[in-house]
Amino acid sequence: MSNDNFVRIAPDVKLGRNTRVFCFANLYGCTVGDDTKIGAFVEIQKNAHIGSRCKISSHTFICEGVTIEDECFVGHGVMFTNDKFPRATATGGALQTEADWTVIPTRICRGASIGSGAVIICGVTIGEGAMIGAGAVVTRDVPPGATVAGVPARAMATRR
Repeated sequence: MSNDNFVRIAPDVKLGRNTRVFCFANLYGCTVGDDTKIGAFVEIQKNAHIGSRCKISSHTFICEGVTIEDECFVGHGVMFTNDKFPRATATGGALQTEADWTVIPTRICRGASIGSGAVIICGVTIGEGAMIGAGAVVTRDVPPGATVAGVPARAMATRR
């Protein structure tokens, strides 16, 4: 873990052994497994879970409700969502609170890789060993071992 003054790790964060966190990261209420590397400018929110031996690249946003299992790669600038119909205000115009919406969980299974700039829409499962192309927008589940790319993400043809 970094002792850098430019890292904000809240006291409620559970960090595994040998986890490295680089400057300008913001972690609160989350868990991170052993031997994981978290790049600069990463935010990981409460109730997010990162496994062991993962690499979370810089400028990535991991919101509440995201589970990333062991040995996953998350490229630079990957964005996760947790609300399919986000709104700033509730009925009547007051700012929404946690009571006004429900987190929709997302699961990234063991050994999956997510390319830089991808957007992962909430409620999906990315299967074990799957590969998400850079810039893809994942709106549906991705089967184990599949490679998807594009907007919206679609299966890539396999080479023979």
